[in-house]
Amino acid sequence: MNTNFKTIGLLFLLIFSFVSCDNSDVDNGGDIVLPPTSGAFKSISEKGVKRNTQNFTITAGDGVVTLTSAKGVKLYINGNCLTKNGNPVTGQVDIEYIELFDKGNMLVTNKPTMGITADGKKNLLISGGEFFIKATQGGVELQTSCTMNMIVPTALTNGYDNLMTLWTGVIDDKGELAWQEAKANADGTNGKGGVQGEGANYYVTFGNFGWTNVDRFYSDPRPKTTILAKAPDGYDNNNSAVYLSYDGEGTNALAKLDTYTPAGLFSEHYGQIPIGLKCHVIFVTESNGQWRYAIKAVTVAANDVYTFTLAETTVGTEAQLVAAINAIQ
Repeated sequence: MNTNFKTIGLLFLLIFSFVSCDNSDVDNGGDIVLPPTSGAFKSISEKGVKRNTQNFTITAGDGVVTLTSAKGVKLYINGNCLTKNGNPVTGQVDIEYIELFDKGNMLVTNKPTMGITADGKKNLLISGGEFFIKATQGGVELQTSCTMNMIVPTALTNGYDNLMTLWTGVIDDKGELAWQEAKANADGTNGKGGVQGEGANYYVTFGNFGWTNVDRFYSDPRPKTTILAKAPDGYDNNNSAVYLSYDGEGTNALAKLDTYTPAGLFSEHYGQIPIGLKCHVIFVTESNGQWRYAIKAVTVAANDVYTFTLAETTVGTEAQLVAAINAIQ
């Protein structure tokens, strides 16, 4: 009798525990979901970077070499100017190249268009293309003593914009990328370079390998606010991320809620979000090698907090996520 009572009590506790599970642990198929590790989430973005990487081979010492990318960007590198640990390089050189023109691929590579303002805050940039260039020989990174040039078709960037300038990628100790404006100098004689638009192209001059961007700040006269986002339980800034897509800006801009508060909320803590802005808030994480994501259409009000549950999420391939993000207008 006593044994039966204990058995019934145990069953009651198990049933109570099951029915009282937080809905945030359950996806839209009703399955219990365990959050990914930070390593799994980082690795899925690394896969996005790898898929977007194009590889070329040039010969150092052969003068200026022209490389044409998959999207038709022309990159000019002077092979006579390449050095390894300060010494001139000859022979075969490997070039890694990335070009990002749409917010879907910016998201899956974790390369948002967030520019550092004069007062150290961050604000959205409208991009004319994000570019990464790396030269190596025998696995050792090379430097260049000359400027490099690109010709970027404006057809890839929603048309010509005379406000575009040159930006340089800055990566912090957490591996997060932001953009710092280089002083305009189209001939590149000071090593910083610049952007000139003519006809159907941007002519870009820059002096260093790494991340380079053709950009301008997003501008909106409306009063600004700070917004917050709450991820499902078990998800934080180590195993998930939250991005913003501004409606009406096409596919070449992507903001990120890049800080995490002690209360466990993703934050745009600079107070740069226009009140009344129509945008989409995007939650992303990893799920068994695929992307898990949710997209909310919102109109920003002062101090908004947007909450995501797992029941709102969809699991899909990288291609499906890219298509879903680029479909946001």
